[in-house]
Amino acid sequence: MAADAPHPTFEGYAAEPVPQAAVGSPGKDGVLELTFAATSRGTRLVHDYATVPFHVSGTLAHDPHPNAETVFVQSPTGGVAQGDRLDVTVRVDSDAVAHVSTQSSTKVQTMQRNYAGARTALSVGSGGHLDYVPEPTILHEGARYCQELTLELAADATAVVADVVVPGRLARGERFDFERYLSRVHTKGPDGSLFEDATHLAPAESDPTAPGVFGEFAVYGTTFVVAPGRNAAALSDTLHEAASDADSDARAGATELPNDAGVAVRALGDCANAVQTVLHAAWDCARRELLDAPAPVGRKY
Repeated sequence: MAADAPHPTFEGYAAEPVPQAAVGSPGKDGVLELTFAATSRGTRLVHDYATVPFHVSGTLAHDPHPNAETVFVQSPTGGVAQGDRLDVTVRVDSDAVAHVSTQSSTKVQTMQRNYAGARTALSVGSGGHLDYVPEPTILHEGARYCQELTLELAADATAVVADVVVPGRLARGERFDFERYLSRVHTKGPDGSLFEDATHLAPAESDPTAPGVFGEFAVYGTTFVVAPGRNAAALSDTLHEAASDADSDARAGATELPNDAGVAVRALGDCANAVQTVLHAAWDCARRELLDAPAPVGRKY
């Protein structure tokens, strides 16, 4: 992202110098690269590269799918700071099955200058599958955060991509006190663009708690089940039922994505756990439909 022009709503922030450590200095440009490949012993992580604030300790073999590989990305820092630029690349080769998550929530710290940006590029080869399901993003007071995610699918590839946003440290009464948040998702298939989705929140300019936006709720989450060529209508009904039946106070629903790309499940709740419970139920249902295996469960340490 450091080499690309920022989104127009972040151009003014980009011109502001960062006093403690300039944009692009050591520790400010984080890079994470992961490549998964199918082998005779199942999926294996064949390439990994990480710079601060990313750290990879290896893989975990706890996925219910017998051929899947799992990576939990760690961070040795206290969170994302002003001027940080993060670049994540995850590649899943043909017939490989991978699950990538984070060990804990991403905390976007208070900012007075510039902004923090994250660019994530995901690709899945023919017959492969990727679950990209990080822990929630927590936007501290004054945070300015722009994240852009691209997903490219080859023929017969599938993916589940999730995102949960918490608008502050809710336990201490912080709620929609961040400055600006932008999240954009662009997905491409073998024949071109499948769909785009964007969430843009600037509480000082437009009240997120207004009816028709967040209303009485605080936490927002989305899970995209991207499965071109599958029966999107039937999958949408199945995921909607799974989300509705989840043991949670969150409100949720599923809808078909454009171009028969799959299904989007969206949820609103009072806390991250409520939203995650709903989205996990949808993820589990999607996993069973696409891979004939449940979604991973278990506490992260």
